[in-house]
Amino acid sequence: MDTKLIAGILLIVGSAIAGGMLALPVALSELGFVYSSLLLVLCWFVMTSGALLILEVNSWLPRNNNIISMSQATLGGAGQAVAWVTYLFLLYTLIAAYVAGGGDFLWHLCTALHIPVSKHLACILFTVVLGTIVYAGIQSVDYMNRGLMIAKLGGYVLLVCLIVPHTSLHQLSGGNPYRLGGMTVAITSFGFAQIIPSLRAYFNDDKKKVRKAIWIGSLIPLVCYILWNISIMGIIGNDQLISMLKSGQSTAEFVERLNQLLQNNIITTTARVFTSICLATGFLGVALGLSDFLADGFSLERTRKNNTLIIITALSPPLAVALFYPGLFVKALGLAGIDCVILLILLPVLMVWSGRYRKKIASGYQVFGGKGLLVFLMLFSVVALSLSFLQ
Repeated sequence: MDTKLIAGILLIVGSAIAGGMLALPVALSELGFVYSSLLLVLCWFVMTSGALLILEVNSWLPRNNNIISMSQATLGGAGQAVAWVTYLFLLYTLIAAYVAGGGDFLWHLCTALHIPVSKHLACILFTVVLGTIVYAGIQSVDYMNRGLMIAKLGGYVLLVCLIVPHTSLHQLSGGNPYRLGGMTVAITSFGFAQIIPSLRAYFNDDKKKVRKAIWIGSLIPLVCYILWNISIMGIIGNDQLISMLKSGQSTAEFVERLNQLLQNNIITTTARVFTSICLATGFLGVALGLSDFLADGFSLERTRKNNTLIIITALSPPLAVALFYPGLFVKALGLAGIDCVILLILLPVLMVWSGRYRKKIASGYQVFGGKGLLVFLMLFSVVALSLSFLQ
């Protein structure tokens, strides 16, 4: 058994499956199960292709170069500036989504336990508690994340096994194939490609093993998402999920709806634990990434004073957004999807095109498909961005 390959696959799975999974049945409810599954397959193919393109560009440069360095080498200062802005906005948007979703969930939980907590205070508590773990450093986040990941995978398997026998095929029928407003949320759910440069270093330049990890690691979330949609859509139904989409209270409302429909304490408790873990792991990973990004970008040493400044800079803006715009969980993930399209699809296409056909610096591994794949991904990016702005 190749334990290193398994670890690499789990890194991809952990990066992909986070809070966005909770939003999928709601965000894709207007499409219905069949059309949403087809969209998920398409987004999986596109995002996996983008990850492979990032690996190709990264392989042209020495190890430990990231997307910022890659864009500068292939697209110059303008490309580097786009990468900086998009990457920073992506991380801030994701944290805002997790704070909004986590605060909403915590408020509903406290209300159910008859604990008087306002929605604003719930968002603040969620941010402060998890932000303290991030402040303590990567070792604290690592230990916390290991336990949470085990619990998350166990909770997911248990939930699916308990819910699927209750699903109705009738609930899975229907849907409008032209309601593509949830496309960017689906794209966000496969947003793992930013860790590809780190995986290359992790596998000591074994690009064949990196490619294998990418294919397997991206397929697992695809299967998980489709089974998750069967579980939720097959119980709650599209009409009620669409209502949740419009209300904005998706993270807690679908758990309460499961409780009303199934009257099963085990399912309800497991769903609540699973929801809280998804939001917590998503927050921890992104907040840690943003704090490291800011420390590197501003060349700050990790002193106690600087760590405090970094955490405040990383968490205050998204917390403020969540406080002033409650119920933005699905919307924020959709905005993050726009960033993913630019950073993880469009930018890699432009970098590869420039490196292969303009600067002629390409060497070694090359992604399948040639110019045809690049043109397809570029057209997909334009369509996805256009739909997002129209929404």
